[in-house]
Formats: sequence, structure tokens, C-alpha cells
Amino acid sequence: MPHASAQPRTAGEASTTDRLLTVDEAAARLGTGVRFVRRLIQERRIRYVKLGKHVRIADSVLTAYIVERTVEPVRARRSRYGVAA
Repeated sequence: MPHASAQPRTAGEASTTDRLLTVDEAAARLGTGVRFVRRLIQERRIRYVKLGKHVRIADSVLTAYIVERTVEPVRARRSRYGVAA
């Protein structure tokens, strides 16, 4: 019988063992500035945890954010140059 924690999670659901990152750590993980992460929080475009005056972002939330915004490449068209006629 599978354990409850073995069930797959939805993209926005954080686990109880998920690491909570500071805004600085989240910005470093995304490779952006702190202002960008704070704007995501202010515009509520990303889930966050409010601990008193401190804001934390779950690592799984950042992973989901990255996956949701990953753009797949367009299949490259093959060049007709170099092909025998």
C-alpha cells in the first residue's frame, strides 16, 4: 500500500520537507535579481509563505515556476543546401 507522501503532487503543492528559501536564495536560484522575485511576490504570480514579516518561497514552487515557463524549441528546418538534386 503506497504511503500518502508517495503520491504525486500538483505543481503548486509544497511538501512538508520542502526547503523554504529566502528571497535572496530564490533570486540566486532563478538567476535574477531580488527585485524580480519581490515583484513576483507583490503581483502574486508565485506562491510564497509569510512567516511574520519574513517571506519564504518553497523550492518546489520555484521548480514548478521554471517548468511552467520553459519554452520548447521549434523543430529546426533542414537546409536544402548540400542535398544532391
